[in-house]
Amino acid sequence: MASPSSPVSTTQDGVARSISDAPPTHYVVKIQLFSLLLKNSVEKYESGYFEAGGYKWKLVLYPSGNKSKNMKEHISVYLEIADTDSLYRNWEVHAIFRLFLLDQNKDNYLVVCDAPQKERRFRGLRNQWGFDQFLPLRTFNDVASGFLVDDACVFGAEVFVTKEMSTGKGESLLMIKDATSSKHIWRIDSFSTKQSECYDSQTFFSGDNKWKIQMYPKGRRHGLGSHISLFLALADPKAIPTSSKIFADFTLRVVDQVQGRHISGKASYWFSGSSPENGWAKYVTFSYFNLPSNGCLVKDVCVVEAEVTVLGVTNVI
Repeated sequence: MASPSSPVSTTQDGVARSISDAPPTHYVVKIQLFSLLLKNSVEKYESGYFEAGGYKWKLVLYPSGNKSKNMKEHISVYLEIADTDSLYRNWEVHAIFRLFLLDQNKDNYLVVCDAPQKERRFRGLRNQWGFDQFLPLRTFNDVASGFLVDDACVFGAEVFVTKEMSTGKGESLLMIKDATSSKHIWRIDSFSTKQSECYDSQTFFSGDNKWKIQMYPKGRRHGLGSHISLFLALADPKAIPTSSKIFADFTLRVVDQVQGRHISGKASYWFSGSSPENGWAKYVTFSYFNLPSNGCLVKDVCVVEAEVTVLGVTNVI
């Protein structure tokens, strides 16, 4: 756990900060085009899982501060124990942890931890610990600090529950500058004859991934029997690596073929192989959809549009 470091400075709130030449033992998160997190209103980013001390953990980052704790002008960073459903009943884990931020100018790390190396208790009532005021945004954005260089930064974590070995795992989040939107139009003929539970559109590309629209004419989940259900889905979720995620803005639209008063739903979502779809179980009621004057169904034809913009991608490194 020991590493070459500068003398420790401790603030009044018991937070210690030091400089270390050694990289974090357990996990790193590299973020490219960090400014686009703020531009695209990404309030919170959660890393993939990593293992330490026989448990799974993740980093939780608030690029402009944790608003639930009234944090402003600071980056907030936390460590959270993950996959707790797999733990024993009334689980409790004690850990000492350190969070890192790379100074790319000096090739060393700012290390933030509880002083003096205080043990934290992770449990069901509180599965997350960390620092509301990890670093002022003004310091982070200062070119001289070396923390944000070419709009890229690197965070990291060490967690010590018992004696540990380095896993050497990490991930890279790439936010996409000047992301372009892809539009797909799906014409559904002979709609009244559709008897299957779900229908898929032809696949289309947005970013480097294939997508499809999914329609449930008889409804799905809490919309079953009363609403048309509409979702955007990855066309081949099995092709997505386990720890990869795709952040996308999307709009699904049922076209009003009579008056142009289209029905639209817009959302943002982190798609992954384990969570490949997002949308609305209660998109539009059967009564509204089937009323001729509303233009959703004309001569037994329905037209659905999708607009998808991929804004960021997380990959394993």
